[in-house]
Amino acid sequence: MAERLEVRRLASALGAEVRDLDLASVDAAGAREIEQLLYAHQVLFFPEQTLSQDQHRSLGEHFGRIEGHPHIENPTLRDERILELVASRGGVADEWHSDLTFLPEPALISILQMVRCPAIGGDTLWSNAYLAYEQLSAPLRELCEGLTALHNAEPHGRPEVMTVHPMVRVHPETGRKALFVNEHFTRRIVELSAPESALLLGYLARWMASPRFTVRYVWRAGTVAMWDNRCTQHFVLNDFEGERVIQRVTVMGDRPEGAAPRWKPYVRSTGKSDTSRHDRMLRRYLREQGSES
Repeated sequence: MAERLEVRRLASALGAEVRDLDLASVDAAGAREIEQLLYAHQVLFFPEQTLSQDQHRSLGEHFGRIEGHPHIENPTLRDERILELVASRGGVADEWHSDLTFLPEPALISILQMVRCPAIGGDTLWSNAYLAYEQLSAPLRELCEGLTALHNAEPHGRPEVMTVHPMVRVHPETGRKALFVNEHFTRRIVELSAPESALLLGYLARWMASPRFTVRYVWRAGTVAMWDNRCTQHFVLNDFEGERVIQRVTVMGDRPEGAAPRWKPYVRSTGKSDTSRHDRMLRRYLREQGSES
């Protein structure tokens, strides 16, 4: 299959457009070839596709176990394993994120079909989390690799749903290290104080959004995008008017693996004060895990 595909890179950092492939007819062998392209380019775009719900779901199942969104219900679709989001005059995920990082085993691969899109606006950007890690200075790479971060579902109104992941994860297929914190779901660096955490996470969020790490895609209805959540983040531009309808299948993933933390969780040694609120969530998580010292 690979010999007959037209694969065009879209940016030096990541991203490729793939043509001459009917995703509705992909079999297991074809899915393995798509995986290899995904490992090479991190996000793939397939224009001029029209997938039924059954075909969309079947495509996702070639790559692993699929699940619906844990917090968002579909008002119209019959298949709960397909997430549909309808937006007009904005109303999209306009913060950098990797999907579902508040779960112990976050999303592996996301497969999104653009059903309808406005004539102008609503583009999506992806960022290369490998490069974002690799181009940090050596001391900062070493620091990040020794830290973990608390993620939660606060943007979905579920702050109690939380987990801790390494700040640098190792991709199980490529062996490359990727920065694994994001501005949407990451609340706190576990081993730092709240002010220190906010300072470092703020810097890393700006760093991840650096243009040289990114690709921007202008949607057309019928385009399918597939991306690897283990080594990318994405951001939707909230700059459109008109209806924007997407349907997404999520292939659930593995538990992020990385170096063990080099320090204990930060626990305040002083008495309670107004600033204690910054530690409340971390304390709750540690208490629930039985790891508060």
